[in-house]
This record gives sequence, structure tokens and C-alpha cells, in this order.
Amino acid sequence: MSIKYKFPENFWWGSATSGPQSEGRFNKKHDSVFDHWFDIEPEAFFNGVGPNVASNFYNSHKEDLKLIKEIGLNSFRTSIQWTRLIKDFETGEVDEDGVRFYNEVIDECIENDLLPVMNLHHFDLPVELYDKYGGWESKHVVDLFVIFARKCFELFGDRVKHWTTFNEPMVIVEGEYLYQFHYPKIVDGRKAVQVMFNLNLASAKVIEAYKEMGFHKEGGQIGIVLNLTPAYPRSNNDEDTMASNIADSYFNTSFLEPAVKGNFPKILLDILEQDGVIWQATEKELEIIKNNTVDFLGVNYYQPRRVKAKESEFDESKGWMPDKYFDNYEMPGRRMNPYRGWEIYPQCMYDIAINLRDNYDNIPWYISENGMGVEGEEKYINEYGIIEDDYRIDFYKEHLEYLHKGISEGSNCFGYHTWTPIDCWSWSNAYKNRYGFIAVDLATQKKTIKKSGRWIKEVAQNNGF
Repeated sequence: MSIKYKFPENFWWGSATSGPQSEGRFNKKHDSVFDHWFDIEPEAFFNGVGPNVASNFYNSHKEDLKLIKEIGLNSFRTSIQWTRLIKDFETGEVDEDGVRFYNEVIDECIENDLLPVMNLHHFDLPVELYDKYGGWESKHVVDLFVIFARKCFELFGDRVKHWTTFNEPMVIVEGEYLYQFHYPKIVDGRKAVQVMFNLNLASAKVIEAYKEMGFHKEGGQIGIVLNLTPAYPRSNNDEDTMASNIADSYFNTSFLEPAVKGNFPKILLDILEQDGVIWQATEKELEIIKNNTVDFLGVNYYQPRRVKAKESEFDESKGWMPDKYFDNYEMPGRRMNPYRGWEIYPQCMYDIAINLRDNYDNIPWYISENGMGVEGEEKYINEYGIIEDDYRIDFYKEHLEYLHKGISEGSNCFGYHTWTPIDCWSWSNAYKNRYGFIAVDLATQKKTIKKSGRWIKEVAQNNGF
């Protein structure tokens, strides 16, 4: 067959999951904020399904990684849970079962020719650090996170050469402190801004520790995974463009600029100063952020943000919010994924690629998540018991075509990971929408490769399609 879209040599064809979404709570000595939220409010989770079992990766990682190898992937990202690895958060004393488990996962990846990419934080803050210190509101928690990270590097850095500090740190800010979709569901714009700073600081301090420990000399690299939702203005008029620039500075470049360039976007700083909600930061902390930028970037892309100049009345009663400066815009005729309520806009892949090429020093980057969540996939099962998810294959092809265009125009992209290899638990959505190449039957935990899983194997083998 002829390959129309050929990708660079040694391209990562892979898929991503996380500890809290795949492992289950088996033998975990501490609870994360999500474990706790499920314990106190199970009805907040779709069909009352929490993280207790997830896709049973704690027990079935050997079989699961073999399946991931079987669908032809060459790389795999997951995360190390702070709540599983560490017994004592203040001293960094480890839990032996946690060490055993992650060693097995990493060794099993290598055994299956899967490059392990390890992430350190995927929304799973230990709840006791929230109760005791306010979680990411606290700089002490930032330092405890560095202790955890150092422990991970020390234990696993000999085999894991690609690390990321955070997955989607902006979602912590939005979910916990603005829009109430993650526990503790606070609405406090001022705290949100401090948390934004503290997460940037935590990432830089972890990078600093990684450098100090000498892993770069051994070919190690450390980055961050950001969900980029580029803000497109409703029109080219000045008011709409300004609104989209402000939204972009809050939701995208507030993490992108510090990660890649070591500073914060001026437009954001000006607004936070003028509104009297700027974070508390020392000169030394700003120096640390400046001097500890990422080696590479992971980009999670699902949907664009569309923005217009503020038209609705801003509700002052909630205090300061970024929404003071823009309204979200529903573009007429947009394509939608009806199950997720998200717009499908594959062209954005190209726009991200060119933006990183032109405005971010053409940093090495990869797509760390891209995917399509669909409800009720069982209705697409054929007579052989296989889910025929052609809609997912089409979604991936379209996005890859635009990514390929960006690469062919010089963007330094080295890989494409989907969300997710095996249907996984998804926060309060639980298993409502499925994303995997491999289906999981929750009642039996039986796992079956979908049609898309056979498709990606061919893509990976041909390094294109």
C-alpha cells in the first residue's frame, strides 16, 4: 500500500494513561483528592463508579502491557502516584509495595519494547496535604513534591529517560479553584492565581532537581504536558482579538511561557497587577522558573476555545475571575462530538505546530494526548465481538493529516500519543465515554482490542498511513 503521510524516523507511536485512572486503589496507603471525593460523594461520579478498581492495572499490568505491545505501539505514558509511592510525605520515606509495583511496570515496558514516559502528577494530590496545608496553595507542598520527584528519579531514573512534571496543570487551577469540576470545588480567583504560580514553581524546582542529580548526562530528558486549547476570536475586530489574547494568556501561555521561556506573559501579569490579584512570589522563585525550563513539551489537544468580547454581565459576587475579560463563543455550524460536548477541529493541530515552531524556539514536542470519547460503544460490536470504531479511526486520521502538515513545514514534533490505550476511568465521568484502542468490560475486566487497535498497529509499522 502506498503511504501518503510518512512521519519522521523514530517517531513515537503511543498512548497515554495515568496511575489514578488505571491502577485502582489496591494496596495504596494514602488517598488522593479524587479517592476522598468518591468516598464522601459517590453520587457525583457517573453511575457511581469510582477509582477503586479502574481498569485493574495494578493487578493486570503484565497482560495489559502485552496487549499494548500487540497493537504495535512503541511508547507508553503513565504516572507515578504520590499516594502509592510515598509512605511519609514529609521525609519521602517510600512504600515498598509502591516501589515494587512501579519497578515491575517499568521493567515490563522495556521487556515489551515500549519506551516508558513517566509523569509525576496527574490531578492526584494526596488529600492529607490539602487538609493540612491547602494543597497547591502552599509552597511547602511544592517542596514536598520535589522530595517525591527526587525519590522517583533516584529509584527509576536509570531506566526511565523521559519524565514530565505535570499533566495539564491548568486543569488543577480550573477544576479545583474556578469551575468546580474537581474536589474541593472552590470558586476563588485569587487562590487560583496563586496555585497557577505555585504549579509553575513546582515544575521548575523538579527540573532543577533532575539537573542537579545529573540525569541529563545520562541522556535523560524532562518536560511538562500541557493541554493547549488555542483561543480563536469570533472575528478579527480589536475587541474580539483582545478577548482571545487574554483568554490565551490565562489558559495556555500562563504555563507554556514559563515552561519554555522561563517567564510569564506580560498581558497576564499586567491584568493581575491592575486587578490586585497577582500571586506572591520572591525574586529567588522567579529566578528558579527562569533558569529551569523544559527539554521537551507534551501537548494534549482535544478541542479549541472560541472567544468573543465580553457581552454578558460579569457576576462580581464570585470575586475575581478570568471570565471578566471574555465570553465563550459558540461558533455556528461547528462540528461536535455529541457525547463529550466538544468541538472537533483537527486544523488546530497545524496551528499548534506552527505556533511552537515560530514563537517557542521550535522546541522538541509531541502530541501527548488526542482522542475521541464515545458513549455506548457496545452498539458497534460486530458478530466477532469486536467494536468497529471507524469514527475514532477517522478522527485520528484527520488530526494526523494536519499534524503531518505542521511537521512537513518544519515543526519539531517527534511523536503522537492518543488517549488512551485501554478504556480507563475518567474522573467524575468514570466510564461514561470510552477512549481506548482496547475495550474493557467492567463486570469481568476482560479486555478486547477494538478495530482502531488493529489500525494503529499498521500505522506504527508503516510509520504513516
